Amino acid sequence: MTNIPRAEYPRPQFVRDGWMNLNGIWQFEIDQGMSGRARGLVETPLKDEILVPFCPESKLSGVQHTDFMACVWYRRTFTLPEAAQGKRVILHFGAVDYRTEVWVNGVSVGVHEGGYVSFSFEITKALKSGENVIVVCAEDDVKSGLQPSGKQCELYASYGCMYTRTTGIWQTVWLEWVNEQYISSVKLTPDAVNNTLSIEAEVEGGLKGVTLCAQASFEGKDAGSVKAQGLGRVIRATLNLTEAHYWNVGEPNLYDLKLTLVKDGAQVDTLDSYFGLRTVAFDGMKFTINGKPVFMRLVLDQGFYPDGIYTAPTDADLKRDIELSLAMGFNGARLHEKVFEARFLYWADHMGYICWGEMANWGLDHSKIAGLAPFLKEWLQAVKRDYSAPSIIGWCPFNETWDQNGHRQDDEVLRCVYRATKALDSSRPVIDTSGNFHVETDIFDVHDYEQNPEKFSESYKAGTAPITDRFSDRQHYAGQPVFVSEYGGIWWQPGNEAGWGYGERPKSEEEFLARYKGLTEVLLNNPDHCGFCYTQLTDVEQEVNGLYTYERVPKFDPKIISAINRQKAACERD
Repeated sequence: MTNIPRAEYPRPQFVRDGWMNLNGIWQFEIDQGMSGRARGLVETPLKDEILVPFCPESKLSGVQHTDFMACVWYRRTFTLPEAAQGKRVILHFGAVDYRTEVWVNGVSVGVHEGGYVSFSFEITKALKSGENVIVVCAEDDVKSGLQPSGKQCELYASYGCMYTRTTGIWQTVWLEWVNEQYISSVKLTPDAVNNTLSIEAEVEGGLKGVTLCAQASFEGKDAGSVKAQGLGRVIRATLNLTEAHYWNVGEPNLYDLKLTLVKDGAQVDTLDSYFGLRTVAFDGMKFTINGKPVFMRLVLDQGFYPDGIYTAPTDADLKRDIELSLAMGFNGARLHEKVFEARFLYWADHMGYICWGEMANWGLDHSKIAGLAPFLKEWLQAVKRDYSAPSIIGWCPFNETWDQNGHRQDDEVLRCVYRATKALDSSRPVIDTSGNFHVETDIFDVHDYEQNPEKFSESYKAGTAPITDRFSDRQHYAGQPVFVSEYGGIWWQPGNEAGWGYGERPKSEEEFLARYKGLTEVLLNNPDHCGFCYTQLTDVEQEVNGLYTYERVPKFDPKIISAINRQKAACERD
């Protein structure tokens, strides 16, 4: 198949040579009555076509059906290349929203729940020689209260800060082939204090007689190696680096890493990776990378695209969004109410751009303990997938856990998720819920869309802390570092009376820039703050408070915004 969309390798920190991209034209059918199994859709051709990996709501998919879809079906054929013959074959999905069952040649090979994380099934036993058939069924219900759905609108039409839904496949589908023993996952933990890299590799097929060889290099020069064996399914090793090149904001120093499994003197698996040598921590109220204060100049990035909805049209579009942010003087982003694809983190890693990893918690009823199971299992899969990315400097599983239907949030849901996240990753800070209501958190943050810089200053001038007094009956401040993780949201799209944004609209571009400057300087000048996050990078559908339009056209001269954002923060002036 020629002209495959999103043809780049989808898992850039875990690369094998033997793979096959399955994006492109698939058969497709909407199954509103969820009767497809009874009607034999596992075995029969489907009515329509779709361009994978774009969701059926999107223009790029060729379907552009924006009403609710309870269930959708996909079907395509493939023939394995000669290089895959005799190997174990794995079918990978970047993301499918929400509950997915997959058949190969009529045999069910697995079921997965979760709309934002990657998953895979080994399909070796279901394969036959020649042509093979894949069938995918995805069920989706954003109204259930038990399905995290982020900013996907629960009503028919988009409104406010709720946007077009995404159903079914929305990231790359691909095959890869491996030997009997192979590395199934890798966890890389850099230590910039001791100049080491901890490696934890999970191996399928048994570890008897198997050695893991790890070789690091920097710009083509050897930077250290280690060999190790293990028991069970895991091999752990510590690689001492012979040269220290640190990763930081705007300094994307990256080591290449080659991992090889060796048995009886022969290589049985090889993959290419990379890592950044950096350690994140707090020094009092200051956020530090490698022991140096870094003021987080963040922007809210929602990861929506006019023609692709959740899916960037091209890999270059992912990179471009980071370039647009950097041009405005930001050094990172909250990846908001969505688990971004691994290719975005690849570009962030390679451009020295810091990110907070989030989950799409909206749509989940967090007032009931029943919401914990579907949320936690998917969230921990996301943390595991993105753990090794140096650009991820913190985790935030929940955002604005407002009371729902008269019921207060279940604090134990948030506490459990926070503690599970810390148990899986002790190397990064974790915010339990951005904005409110905090239960157990490493950072105390708030959202504040006050539009008057003078009033804003009264709340955030140095030496005062009303930030910590908000919702005092619901949350307790325990001396954590603080920052305003959503502010601004200034409505600006002249001539659009139907748009949506925060507060009173400025009457001129000069008024907008004065307001932006006033609000931002309040936060830059507070020595007790470790960062800010402005709402937002681009417009999204009817929400018109972006610094760029939905089509990524700047609304203002980026140099003006950049000059404001790049002013030295109080915590950087020592």
